[in-house]
Amino acid sequence: MILRSLLFVPANSWRMITRSLSERADAIVLDLEDSVPIGEKETARWFIKDFLEDIEDKPKSSSIFVRVNSISSGLYGEDVKYAVQKTLDGIVLPKTESGNDIFMLEEAIKAEENRKNLKNRISIIPIIESAKGLVNINEVVKASPRIVALTFGAADFLRDLGRSYMQLSKDEFELLYIRSVISITAHAYNILALDTVYLGLIIDMEGLERETRIASALGFKGKFVIHPSHVEIVNKIFTPSPQEVEEAEGIVKAYEDALVKGLGATTYAGRMIDEATYKQAKS
Repeated sequence: MILRSLLFVPANSWRMITRSLSERADAIVLDLEDSVPIGEKETARWFIKDFLEDIEDKPKSSSIFVRVNSISSGLYGEDVKYAVQKTLDGIVLPKTESGNDIFMLEEAIKAEENRKNLKNRISIIPIIESAKGLVNINEVVKASPRIVALTFGAADFLRDLGRSYMQLSKDEFELLYIRSVISITAHAYNILALDTVYLGLIIDMEGLERETRIASALGFKGKFVIHPSHVEIVNKIFTPSPQEVEEAEGIVKAYEDALVKGLGATTYAGRMIDEATYKQAKS
């Protein structure tokens, strides 16, 4: 599954939902949590259900996820009932703090899949948004084989540490540790590391690009976005350039040629390459 860009869409706006598939994001995330007031949750659920049913016989240009409300909110069960449809690819779970959170979500998903005869096809992306969630991260990721990616929510995480995203330094060193843990954990469990949304001004494309390049350098493979104008930059950064593709192909060929000759290492473009380099190039 390619998830370079994941666009949050408020699920209480039918206009924004119907436009979302034309925004060129790899995935759209219909949001039932932060962007939907409590009084509009039910309307938003119906919009999601109607939308997912409407597109059942149409080709999809993007994967479709739903961000449900947190386990602690008590609202996630109703969210799942409306969200689990044939055209849904996965559920995004905010404020994940334990393996039990994943277990409870998965049980709700299973019940709907069984009722609708969908058979184990809905994936899960947990969002780590607290210190507790971070220290329990291995427990979270091991809780279900449905987990395809891992991400974090910078605003809530900083709030849990007694900080505000408004105080972030330009190089965002305050987020370096959590980004590193998210990326390393995701790679260890062979799932995707996805970066948090950009919290600067929507029009600050320079800041968005800088942050996205930081995430890419740390091993992230995609990023959540809150505005369609961010999709193009994020997709570009997480797409290998023609030069990078050419170099990777050259490394693969050189190493495979070396193996035929009984060699465990060789050189390419003046650099030593071995099995680790080869595996990285193939990925």
